[in-house]
Amino acid sequence: MPDRDVVSWSTMIAGYVQTGWFLKAMQLFQKMQLAGVRPNEFTLATILAACANIVALDQGRWIHAFMIRTRIKLNDRLLASLIDMYSKCGEVRFAFSLFDKAGSLKHTVRPWNTMLTGLAIHGYSSQAIELFERMKEEDDVVPDRVTFVSLLTACSHGRLVERGKLYFDMMKNSYNIEPGLEHYGCMVDILGRSGRLREAEEIISSMPMLPDTAAWGALLGACRIHNDAKRGERIGKLIGEHVGCHVLLANAYSGQGRWNDAEAVRKKIEKYGGRKIPGCSSIEVDGIFHQFLVGDRSHPQTEFIYSFLDEMSVKLKVAGYVPDFGEALVDVDDEDKETALSRHSEKLAIAFGLLNTTPGTLIRVVKNLRVCLDCHRATKFISKVYGREIVVRDRIRFHHFRDGSCSCGDYW
Repeated sequence: MPDRDVVSWSTMIAGYVQTGWFLKAMQLFQKMQLAGVRPNEFTLATILAACANIVALDQGRWIHAFMIRTRIKLNDRLLASLIDMYSKCGEVRFAFSLFDKAGSLKHTVRPWNTMLTGLAIHGYSSQAIELFERMKEEDDVVPDRVTFVSLLTACSHGRLVERGKLYFDMMKNSYNIEPGLEHYGCMVDILGRSGRLREAEEIISSMPMLPDTAAWGALLGACRIHNDAKRGERIGKLIGEHVGCHVLLANAYSGQGRWNDAEAVRKKIEKYGGRKIPGCSSIEVDGIFHQFLVGDRSHPQTEFIYSFLDEMSVKLKVAGYVPDFGEALVDVDDEDKETALSRHSEKLAIAFGLLNTTPGTLIRVVKNLRVCLDCHRATKFISKVYGREIVVRDRIRFHHFRDGSCSCGDYW
């Protein structure tokens, strides 16, 4: 294009964000600035979404400072984008401070929903409920479908089963909102996590629409957590060709040492032409992003990272850490299982962070999948042995590891 105005730049940036190319979006935003084109509110809201998705806190802070410096006027959309960015980058307290000081900008439901979601994914369930009670007192703000997804998510992470049932009923009875797939999926998750598998399965049976993979996946995940292999096996026959659900079933078999059954399910996945999404973790150090896959050896510091992991393993065992071989996915001897577990992507990212940041620096890692039981246990020990606070954002929620414990209370 011979001439690119703010609309053309912003549209291209939005295209990258919507298709998940967040780094590309940020690079294009930098080129836009070099070209001397002033971003508008839409541009900034979009690039903040990119920062939120890859936990680019430093860049997000710079954009916030840019908005203040250039006196860009906040509206409810920009406020929500800032709250979302800070929440998803692990700074939920700062996000809440922004929300609390927003005054008249909170006249629409958008900032409220974003703040509720931020509290929910961090496991601050009681605070989310308190915020909803405040929201109900606002004359101009009416809860919508997103509000109840956030509330039900908060109940799931907080083991608040009865409260979750209350909000599910409240949707239709008080606000005339018909529950959708996402709401039913949340209820399956709430009941399943708490061990009420029969009720969770009844929710799926009572849905007025066909259950999606999220609902089946929540139930299969609960079967794995509560060692209900019989139910999981029966459900596995109902889920068709969805690869993600079959991976959960294969993992459940592996966790019980049923290697032949696990291998049979993996062959079924291959027959469908699918494959398991590899675990990928990223970490930002000095404004540069570093990504790691399981067993990754492509990073320039690979030798140092793997040597450090070996040293770390010794220190963790002295502190009392015992590997959880139930997370190993193949039938090999314990030594090989331990080696495989130690090469999970989040462990590589954490090791890189410990090597490349000063003592006492908080380490932030984002993972594309749910953190596994062994990595969760190991990270608790790492936080204590190395005296670091470690924040891990996985596909489900945030985990704040500090002095040998996690904010989730081992319930996720």
